[in-house]
Amino acid sequence: MNNKDLNFLRIDHHSVLSADKEKSIFFYHNILGLEIDPNRPDLAYDGAWFKLGKQAIHCICLPNPDPVLERPKHGGRDRHVALKIVNLQPLMERLDENNIFYSKSKSGRSAIFFRDPDGNAIEVIEEE
Repeated sequence: MNNKDLNFLRIDHHSVLSADKEKSIFFYHNILGLEIDPNRPDLAYDGAWFKLGKQAIHCICLPNPDPVLERPKHGGRDRHVALKIVNLQPLMERLDENNIFYSKSKSGRSAIFFRDPDGNAIEVIEEE
């Protein structure tokens, strides 16, 4: 098979491990404003799916094999998902209102990094 035969289109979804479904719903739905996807099938484990345009974030309630503590303070130095946003300012205000620490991108781009309740790093980049 030739590599040119592989035509990846996009990332369909990004999964994060969650210790507490209700905390994840509050964070992703109430704070980040993502729509809950009601089409999540009945799986062998609990969780919640959130719509993000044509993509999604899947919160999976399973034990986390990774250490949650001692992760880098700046999420850009850790595994993370990067999301695009029209305007960062309202998000930063919402994070401030909810006492969620974020740090600005070290590259000088208009982007911030923060963590969800389970320590998963998220980067949000303002669309140019």
